[in-house]
Amino acid sequence: MITSVLVANRGEIACRVFRTCHDLGIRTVAVHSDADANALHARVADASVRLPGETPADTYLRGDLLVKAALTTGADAVHPGYGFLSENAGFARAVLDAGLVWIGPPPQAVEAMASKTRAKQLMGIEPLTDVTEADLPVLVKAAAGGGGRGMRVVRHLADLDAGLAAARAEAARAFGDGEVFVEPYVENGRHVEVQILADTHGTVRPLGTRDCSLQRRHQKVIEEAPAPGLPAALDEEVRALAVRAARAVGYVGAGTVEFLVADGRAHFLEMNTRLQVEHPVTEAVFGIDLVAEQIRIAEGHPLETGPPPARGHAVEARLYAEDPARDWSPQTGTLHRLSVPGPVRLDTGYTDGDEIGVHYDPMLAKVVAHAPTRAQALRTLASALERAEIHGPVTNRDLLVRSLRHPEFTAARMDTGFYDRHLPELTDPRPDPHAPLAAALADAHGRSRFGGWRNVPSQPQTKRYVMAGVEYEARYRHTREGLEAEGVEGVRVVHADARLVILDVDGVRGRYAVARYGNQVHVNTTALRRPEHPAGRLLRNRDNT
Repeated sequence: MITSVLVANRGEIACRVFRTCHDLGIRTVAVHSDADANALHARVADASVRLPGETPADTYLRGDLLVKAALTTGADAVHPGYGFLSENAGFARAVLDAGLVWIGPPPQAVEAMASKTRAKQLMGIEPLTDVTEADLPVLVKAAAGGGGRGMRVVRHLADLDAGLAAARAEAARAFGDGEVFVEPYVENGRHVEVQILADTHGTVRPLGTRDCSLQRRHQKVIEEAPAPGLPAALDEEVRALAVRAARAVGYVGAGTVEFLVADGRAHFLEMNTRLQVEHPVTEAVFGIDLVAEQIRIAEGHPLETGPPPARGHAVEARLYAEDPARDWSPQTGTLHRLSVPGPVRLDTGYTDGDEIGVHYDPMLAKVVAHAPTRAQALRTLASALERAEIHGPVTNRDLLVRSLRHPEFTAARMDTGFYDRHLPELTDPRPDPHAPLAAALADAHGRSRFGGWRNVPSQPQTKRYVMAGVEYEARYRHTREGLEAEGVEGVRVVHADARLVILDVDGVRGRYAVARYGNQVHVNTTALRRPEHPAGRLLRNRDNT
């Protein structure tokens, strides 16, 4: 029986595993780099071990340090999470050789499937070797790891060598393995995957499908279960292929088999020998805890007879600290506030006041909605994200809300080229013109002790803000009746204090919640929101006051 688990990972997935362990009465051990010394996963674990250094190569990719940490703290099992060494057969063997329980598949299965080249060969698929013009476009892909790292699309033969070199370098940095291969690039296909569970008693169970077609740089952004609109025959085919892949390597534990679906055919991509980032949508639909199942399987228990029934539809959105309008550039800084209203599930490795650094993936959280129908799940998730308070660096929140409401997505007509086609319209700033006014009025209330109404005409006060790179000016005046907006037709100030502004716009009242952190101002509103306007708007005070 497992009594203590070390999670050889960080952030959101470490917190996720710890949550189940705490529910099961299992002691938890975290590891943390110097950059993560105050990270949430290090704070919520029962014990935490420092890995000296900041980069992944010096810390979370050091299998020897991870095993030593488990032995030092008396842990009897290791959960690898996802990313880092989760699909590294050498690390799995080192854990087992140290007398610890490995909460994952056997090393030989990891070895067979963690290398995507060997996995394809097992499925009867050979990678491209001598690439010609007729083969283009092709995809250069890391043999190890995942998360879109070590991948390059090559459309011209002259770019192949550079693509190979770049993919090798990125794969080596991310996974400690620079092996890459080349395969045909299937454009405008759907990314469909099958979740499997396999025990040590010979049972392999497919747990439905997921669609993960909305991706940027080959990294998933929005995922859902089950995959919508999949023909029954194709659904049955991918499930059967997933079971075949698992049996081919004697798989044990939780894993995912991935496919590209195009022209009514399923093209095998790879098998991920670990838990997936998007596993919560499967948990929601089947009403199970996949981490608890991983632990039970590692303890030698058989899977229960028959799969649980599927219920409804679930959708997950990955909230990143990144700017999609600027080539998806990662953002850093203090996350002052992260609050997402229900009824949704929030998996995160951050809490208010945490720092978002430069060393790791910029994912802040996963937000998951489950409902009886797909339409209701999409609506619930979009509304929760729209109403969320996310104060700090720029995020992809607006992109997520617009994606969930895009007609191509709501009609389940999406494919992996969705963002290639629609990114400009999804990242168009389209600011709410009243957000700067609300910020200025809240600021004026906070400074009202320095001045007020005068019985003489006065010039309006002005405040300048920058939103999405564009400067806006807000004007207001102190009058006998209170603050009054200037230069905005049809707007009347109903109420203004340092945190809340209520504006009457052509007879319709709307509430603007305002929060200020130095020269950074966040304005949240949904009451007067037009479909094209973001719900939460980050402004920077150009006046620096």
